[in-house]
Amino acid sequence: MNFDSPAEIPVNAAQQWFDEAVSAKATPNPLAVALSTVDSEGKPSTRMVLLKGFDERGAVFYTNYESPKATDLEKNTYASLLFHWDDCQRQLRIRGSVSKVSAEESDTYFATRQKLSQVGALASHQSQPLKSRAALMAKVAALMAKWVGRNVPRPEYWGGYRVSLDEIEFWQGHDGRLHDRIRYSRIDKKWNWSRLQP
Repeated sequence: MNFDSPAEIPVNAAQQWFDEAVSAKATPNPLAVALSTVDSEGKPSTRMVLLKGFDERGAVFYTNYESPKATDLEKNTYASLLFHWDDCQRQLRIRGSVSKVSAEESDTYFATRQKLSQVGALASHQSQPLKSRAALMAKVAALMAKWVGRNVPRPEYWGGYRVSLDEIEFWQGHDGRLHDRIRYSRIDKKWNWSRLQP
């Protein structure tokens, strides 16, 4: 991101920041992102998810479609993402509408996951009460045995979401809190940007 001469379209600059965060190894999980949603009563929730795809269509993460975040997104299809790379003194914020990725995209990504993660998606009813960890692990063990030597199918209740790029803000920290901030907004498929005070 060139704060002196911002690009007309922010997608490449955002991808560059993702690439730099990964290569710098500044944080243990540089593609971890805080996802904020709002429920039907207007109460916000924030949790960490992992960025698994990014292009001009939006930012992709995967989850259980029966989870609280999914329930929130059924009621309010708008969400925000916040990436924070402290060692790089950078933040990237994205806001946009959220939609499910195609079943084919979800299948493709699910097939790349390690088997324990695949089985975990089958075994866990995310965020529901759990009698004991032992009960969960017993279910995992049974499913691992069932699917030994075979591909684990993606459950229908598990898949991806894409957050559209309606707004992207780049934040670069500086001494004295004299930060650089550029916010892009997309209106009618056209990007506009403005410089914000720190």
